[in-house]
Amino acid sequence: MQESKRRTDEELAEEAQRGEASATEELILRYNHAVRARARQFFLAGGETEDLVQEGMIGLYFAIRDYRTDSGKSFKNFAYLCVTRRIYDAIGRMTTKKSSVLTESVSLFDRNVLDISDERASPEEFLIDSEARAEFQVKLMRELSDFEYRVLNMYLEGMSYSKICEATKKPFKSVDNALSRAKRKMQKAFENKAE
Repeated sequence: MQESKRRTDEELAEEAQRGEASATEELILRYNHAVRARARQFFLAGGETEDLVQEGMIGLYFAIRDYRTDSGKSFKNFAYLCVTRRIYDAIGRMTTKKSSVLTESVSLFDRNVLDISDERASPEEFLIDSEARAEFQVKLMRELSDFEYRVLNMYLEGMSYSKICEATKKPFKSVDNALSRAKRKMQKAFENKAE
């Protein structure tokens, strides 16, 4: 075990992919606290933080399984992304199933596109709209980096550039660039959907 503590995360991931259980165990031990910390940042209506921790651990396992050293990314960043996306997916699944207030409050859709507040809408239309919103959110999480996704959400919630800079502790140019990239990726996603 001492030997595995001296190895980098990247080396341990390669060993784990070759079937070395001790390497997998070491990575899980190294990232256990980080996964728990990430899960505590979210609220799951009708669920517990431990549910999100479990989802995050599944995301970590996928990161160990899917990491490629030739990608140019560090294992740490790749694991963070996998854990975060798995937690977002779990929240999306839970909120879609329950059609909760959390789903209704997502600000990624213009009311002109999906007007779920229309009292004349049937339960079927409401469910279809909720599913479409959740599907689009999952697609955005896959297309955008974590930073782009967070910045886009803040922007769509009406936060000013200065407030976004303050919340993310990033300079104006970084926020502006992230928003520009996110808008381009969103436009491309819509164009692909229309084809």
